[in-house]
Amino acid sequence: MHRLKSFKPKISIKEGTIYFLIALPFLAYILMFNYFTLFGWSYAFVNFRPAFGWQPWNHEFVGFKWFETLWSMRGDLGRVMYNTLSLSFISLALSPLPVLLAILFMEIRSRKLKRITQTITTFPNFISWVIVYGIAFAFFSNFGVIANIGVALGLERQQVSLIADPDYAWTMYITIGIWKSIGWSAIIYCAAISGIDESLYEAAKIDGANKIKQILYITIPGVKETFLVLLLLSFAGLLGSNFDYIFLFHNPMTTERLMTLSFWIYRMGIIKAEYSLSIASSIVMQLIGLILLFSMNWIAKIMRDGRSIV
Repeated sequence: MHRLKSFKPKISIKEGTIYFLIALPFLAYILMFNYFTLFGWSYAFVNFRPAFGWQPWNHEFVGFKWFETLWSMRGDLGRVMYNTLSLSFISLALSPLPVLLAILFMEIRSRKLKRITQTITTFPNFISWVIVYGIAFAFFSNFGVIANIGVALGLERQQVSLIADPDYAWTMYITIGIWKSIGWSAIIYCAAISGIDESLYEAAKIDGANKIKQILYITIPGVKETFLVLLLLSFAGLLGSNFDYIFLFHNPMTTERLMTLSFWIYRMGIIKAEYSLSIASSIVMQLIGLILLFSMNWIAKIMRDGRSIV
């Protein structure tokens, strides 16, 4: 019996060149915005002043001065890190919600109804954050839709908008973030569920497993790998938070509650013109994010192998 040879598709030089040219713009984008910009890290070790040009060697070398300044600001940074980690971990704790929505999608038997519900829930992902802010203002301001409904029902009109109330700052952040992203994430899980072998469900039905048991023992284990990959990617941007939301929704009343690390770096670099200090802060944030990424990758490998973490 002849040994079966693995199939390897042959690609001609001409086809390979075409594929390379197609990928070239994306490669250039990644290099330009993810690798070439690392040159800017050198500004964290000099006293950068725009008047002296962009070359770091034209500025006074100060070593780790700005990192020492960051350490001296650890009291203020502690509050910023508390907001950042709290909001990020709450979002991570709610990451199973798209899985549940995807399971509900897959249980809809009508193809037309399924497409309509998927379109409705996915559409917010493609809406600009500026438009999202306009929608939120129309609904949650003190003269918005919800306030007017409350007045019509005989309730007293609220004096402060929900999006300007510091007591509801985190609630609005989490709620609007889920509303905007849950549909798109659910589509990814729907694709993972579609890849599960149908014979597993048929065998489970023959063995007398009801719908709940099929979900618990077939569907959820089937999407575990996808869930871990998306969770790993979420950990990579744990300290980044949702800058677009905070930039648009913050106001003098909620800034204290929504001051996350990414927004703090933006204010330090752009508004206060402390360029070197903001770059040093960004380096620290990236290094911490890298540590979290590798740590989560290690935990994910252990979970895949079924071994205990401790």
